[in-house]
Amino acid sequence: MSIFEAGMMVCFGISWPVAAYKTYKAKCVHGKSIYFSLLILLGYVCGILHKIFYSMDYVFILYILNTIFLLLDMYLWFKYKNNNPDPDISPISKLQRIPLKKEDEINEEIRF
Repeated sequence: MSIFEAGMMVCFGISWPVAAYKTYKAKCVHGKSIYFSLLILLGYVCGILHKIFYSMDYVFILYILNTIFLLLDMYLWFKYKNNNPDPDISPISKLQRIPLKKEDEINEEIRF
C-alpha cells in the first residue's frame, strides 16, 4: 500500500460524489465527457484487478467506492444527456438580453 495511492483515491473519492450531486441538481451534463468517464472507469478496473491479484489492502475499498460513485455519475450522464442547459443561467443568454444602445445615445453619454 502506498500513502500516495491512498491519497489519490481519497481525492477522487471526494470529487465523484460532488460531481454526481452537481449533475443531479443541474439536471444537465453540458460540458461533461462520457468518454473521459469511461477512461477513468477502465483505470479503476485495472486498479481493482491489481489489488485482487497482487496486493490486497484497504485501498481496495476506496477503489470500489470510487467506482460506485463514478458509475452513478455515468448513470446521471445517460439520464440527462438530452437536457439543455437552463437559458436563464447561461452567461451568453444574459448578454443577448441586454438592449444595445444606438450610436446617438452613446455620443450623448460621452459629451461633457
